[in-house]
Amino acid sequence: MSKVLSSLRYSVEHEWLDAASPAKIGITQIAADALGDVVYVDLPEVGSEVTAGDTCGEVESTKSVSDLYSPVSGTVVEINQEAIDNPALLNEDPYGAGWLFTVEVSEEGPLLSAADYASANGGNVE
Repeated sequence: MSKVLSSLRYSVEHEWLDAASPAKIGITQIAADALGDVVYVDLPEVGSEVTAGDTCGEVESTKSVSDLYSPVSGTVVEINQEAIDNPALLNEDPYGAGWLFTVEVSEEGPLLSAADYASANGGNVE
């Protein structure tokens, strides 16, 4: 069973968000497992504005292409170049080295607790 970290909050579209400022965003292990081997990541540009609930990039795997949704509104501060250069990091360490981008948050979208996300998606809270 895929792990869901208790220290993070989650979107219904399978992105996670930490409580730091700027907030770090990535995809969940549940999403990474469902996608299979990730081979390409397209992220928003530094300095661009993202809107909670809107698409802001995509993740491509050997199985499919999935839109990436921002769980918050704000300005993109940093992207994870290592994840772009080595998309397998999303499968290997989705909550660590596989983070995607950071945002200076102006507004949060609807977010789930770890327990609620795990309950809805079959994950195991750690």
